[in-house]
Amino acid sequence: MFACIHAPAVSSSGQALLVECARAFSPRLERVTAGTVVLDANGLTRLFGAPAELAGAIARRAAQMGLPASVAVAANPEAAVHAARGWKGVTVIPPGREAEFLSRLPAEVLAPSPETAETLARWGIRTCRDLAALPEAGLVERLGVEGAGLHKLARGAGRRPLVPEQPARAFEEALELEDPLTLLEPLAFLIARLLNGLCMRLASCGLAAQELHLRLTLEDRSEHVRLLRLPVPMRDGGALLKLLRLDLEAHPPQAPIVGVSLSARPGEPRFLQEGLFLPPAPEPAKLELTLARIAGLVGEGNVGWPEREDTHRPDAFRLSRTGIPACLISSQPLPLTLRRFRPPLRAEVEAPAGRPARLQAREVRGRVVGLAGPWRTSGDWWTYEAWDRDEWDVALSDEALYRVYLDRRGGGWYLEGSYD
Repeated sequence: MFACIHAPAVSSSGQALLVECARAFSPRLERVTAGTVVLDANGLTRLFGAPAELAGAIARRAAQMGLPASVAVAANPEAAVHAARGWKGVTVIPPGREAEFLSRLPAEVLAPSPETAETLARWGIRTCRDLAALPEAGLVERLGVEGAGLHKLARGAGRRPLVPEQPARAFEEALELEDPLTLLEPLAFLIARLLNGLCMRLASCGLAAQELHLRLTLEDRSEHVRLLRLPVPMRDGGALLKLLRLDLEAHPPQAPIVGVSLSARPGEPRFLQEGLFLPPAPEPAKLELTLARIAGLVGEGNVGWPEREDTHRPDAFRLSRTGIPACLISSQPLPLTLRRFRPPLRAEVEAPAGRPARLQAREVRGRVVGLAGPWRTSGDWWTYEAWDRDEWDVALSDEALYRVYLDRRGGGWYLEGSYD
């Protein structure tokens, strides 16, 4: 048994009230269209009595909320929806009499497509009785699959399952403290308690935490908020607790704590298929813990994996902590690799006609036996970090390959790196 609440021309706030009205009777409901909600009424007669009494209770609740709604109860969702759209007030369709009750309704309540509605009007089909009287085979030949569906709806024979709306889940745990906390150890004990409940709720939904929001209410009425972005969704309570502890050690609150709130933004767990003949990659949780410990020693901005910047500046990169580095998921062999010297080595270069002929820089020295270039790059001329350089790849007489460049802004020659 299904009940439909129809309130035509409702605003967005009225639609929310309509859903709230339906949810007061059943958690299983479906928003069919704007202003139309159908709910699963199976078992509600034990609480409200006969179907007519149930429909009356729903109508009274809608009226109390200021909704001019029509309510219909039927054995299938389509019949309830069409009856609520077609008649005002309360309608109860006994099981097996759907075709009889729907026969007097206009065919427009079945919501045919504009082309089909025009065709039916040309045929003189005005009511559901007229449509149900047509032979189904001929209707399918002329209107296709839609014709077969409309014929079933006109007879009240639709049996589609209800598609219940899944309410948004809030993954949040909170505690209010009787006495203020000033030490990290008891605070970590409370956070572990919140994390256990949060991870259990995530696991029951087949989800994991993509982000953790920790909000500490302080004694001076301020808040200490920390956001922990995870490289992959995780629900290992132990690993998450260690990450939060390391973060709080690096960013401690400035006043005693009187309240703790922990929420998670859920995400789909990530499953990585390892290759049979490849070395196993580190687990994301262990890698994140290692990076967090290193960040506590050298600073957060100095930990991560290199990520190229959107610029032509040579050797421009930044350290990133988002996503998974390509080195963990790629097994492609590396091409010819340039090992850069940081900082570049000052070099003495003999360059007749601007082409390097001999190079000397610390332990590197020799005659140039082969070269390629120059590759000229420049940019950021409007800033103090402008560059303008000519790059050469040179092969020396010691059978090694190097990258050298001339700083055209007056900086001279530099040895940038060697090729493997």
